Amino acid sequence: MKKILLVEDEVHVVSFIKKGLTEEGYEVTVALDGKSGLMLHQNNNFDCIILDIMLPEMNGLEVCREIRKTNCQIPILFLTALGTSENIVLGLESGADDYLVKPFKFIELLARIKTLLRRTENTNGTPEIQEEYVYSIDDLAVNDYTKTVTRKGETISLTTTEYKLLLFFLKNNQKVLSRGEILDAVWGVNFDMGTNVVDVYVNYLRKKIDSNSENKLIHTVIGMGYVMKEN
Repeated sequence: MKKILLVEDEVHVVSFIKKGLTEEGYEVTVALDGKSGLMLHQNNNFDCIILDIMLPEMNGLEVCREIRKTNCQIPILFLTALGTSENIVLGLESGADDYLVKPFKFIELLARIKTLLRRTENTNGTPEIQEEYVYSIDDLAVNDYTKTVTRKGETISLTTTEYKLLLFFLKNNQKVLSRGEILDAVWGVNFDMGTNVVDVYVNYLRKKIDSNSENKLIHTVIGMGYVMKEN
């Protein structure tokens, strides 16, 4: 049974979500404020976190950032009334994997959760069924069996979304990828194309894999998208 941590202070929303997810076979633990949610995460093993932004004690952005300091893999979904493009980008910048705006339909929330859990399962595939794949370009290497990323022999820590984005670039190196292609492959959901989530995550990735190297690997193709290639 998958365990979900719900950090939400609106009691009627908590009741609605917990009832629905329990009926779908999930085990739901609830925290009504940010500090309690962070503590529950630190003392338990959850498969997914649903997190509001406007929370007492500690807001959701702070909670997300604290979680990401020690855990880059657990899927985090922001569920909030803050629905502007700026809010969405800010939430994703804090380390969340997805963002759903209130009011919402439970069927959409459930679909988002299932997508995040599948993504995590694919990233953490078991050795019995997973073959070893190593992708490399220049001095960057990704081992998709051990889920390790190195450049110049030094390990680079990536979030689940950053890792999936990098792997997509490597599997399509030399190919110019549009933002739409990247959204579909990495997020698998229909984000508002008015947001710049792809640009935000490409910049994250650049900072981690390109900032300390003279040979930049991720290049912008103006008006078309991005491409991974050696100079």
